[in-house]
Amino acid sequence: MTASLLAPLAAGFLLGGSLIIAIGAQNAFILRQGLLREHVFVLCLICALADAVLILAGVAGVGTFVSNSPRLITIVTLGGGLFLSVYAVMAFRRALHPEGMSAARNGDGSLRDAIATCLAFTFLNPHVYLDTVVLIGSLSGAYEGNARAAYAAGAVAASFTWFFALGYGARLLQPFFARPASWRILDTLIGAVMLALALSLFARLV
Repeated sequence: MTASLLAPLAAGFLLGGSLIIAIGAQNAFILRQGLLREHVFVLCLICALADAVLILAGVAGVGTFVSNSPRLITIVTLGGGLFLSVYAVMAFRRALHPEGMSAARNGDGSLRDAIATCLAFTFLNPHVYLDTVVLIGSLSGAYEGNARAAYAAGAVAASFTWFFALGYGARLLQPFFARPASWRILDTLIGAVMLALALSLFARLV
C-alpha cells in the first residue's frame, strides 16, 4: 500500500470506529453473549460482515437511494422500535431473576435463536443504515478510485476490530459477573438502553 492510501484508510477506520463504538442495542447484545461465551465468534462475524456489506453498498452509491426513500426508513424505524421494546421487557424480566455466571452458562441458548436475534438487532436498526450506508457512503465521495477503496477498507476494518474485541474482551469481566447482582445491574442497563432507543425511534415517527 502506498503512502497516499494511508490517509483515506485511517479516515475510514476512525469514522467507522467512532460510529460503531457508541453504545447501542447491537453492542449490548454482543457484550452479553461475550460474557456468557455463547456463539461469540459467529455473532461477531455476522455483525462485522453485515457492517461490511452495508458500508460497501453505501460507498457504491446506495446511500443516495436510501436517503431519498423516507417510506423505507419509516418501515425500518417502526420495526426496530417494536423489536427493541420487546427485548427491553425481556432484559427487565431477567433482571428480576438474575443468575451468576456459572448458572447462566448451564443453559446455553441455541445458535439459531442467537443468530436470529443478532440479525434483528443489525437490520431492524435504522441507525445502522444511516451510519454505514448514508453517512460513510456519502463521505466516500471525497475520494476517487483506490483512495475510495482504502477508505471503505478502513471502515470495514474498524467494524471487525470492534466487534471481536468486544465479544472476546468481555470475558475479562467474568469474575465480576460471577455474582447474580452484577447480572441484575447489566440486564437493567441493557433494558434501559433498549427502551431508550425504542422511544427515540418512535419519536421519529410522531
